[in-house]
Amino acid sequence: MAIDVFAADEQKEEQVDTMRWVRLAKDVLGAEGVKGDVELSMLFVDEHAITELNERFLDESGPTDVLAFPMDEHLSEGGRSPDSGGTGPGVNPDPMTEAPTMLGDVVVCPAVARRNAEGASRSYDDEMALLIVHGILHLLGMDHADADEAKAMQLRERELLGRFHKQ
Repeated sequence: MAIDVFAADEQKEEQVDTMRWVRLAKDVLGAEGVKGDVELSMLFVDEHAITELNERFLDESGPTDVLAFPMDEHLSEGGRSPDSGGTGPGVNPDPMTEAPTMLGDVVVCPAVARRNAEGASRSYDDEMALLIVHGILHLLGMDHADADEAKAMQLRERELLGRFHKQ
């Protein structure tokens, strides 16, 4: 049983320590009680890519700092395509194991994170950590659609950052 976090840096504007953010994501998922075989992916993209995603999936114009894309909770049964049938005569398959739970994707734009950090008088690393924690909490079902939800989410972000984000 493992929590696997995959990260890819597909932008060139800002320095991204992907392994640092992978460790933070694993710590946050563990603290949030995520158990079993779980996978999360983090993608660091440029402003053009995040703008396209923001417009396509949220109907919002322009770049944003972080997007979270939860996966469907319904996993398909393993088996032979297309009919998911058996393996044929004379074959004794291993007992069926469950596929890892795919939590989803967190997409971060480091260039926007840099601007946010400068505007909020905080470090780039602090902003990146906040965006990663924020995206993960969205994947786990938290939201900020109303004032009470926003307050609860911000409180949890501060708790997790205080516990796992070190300078």
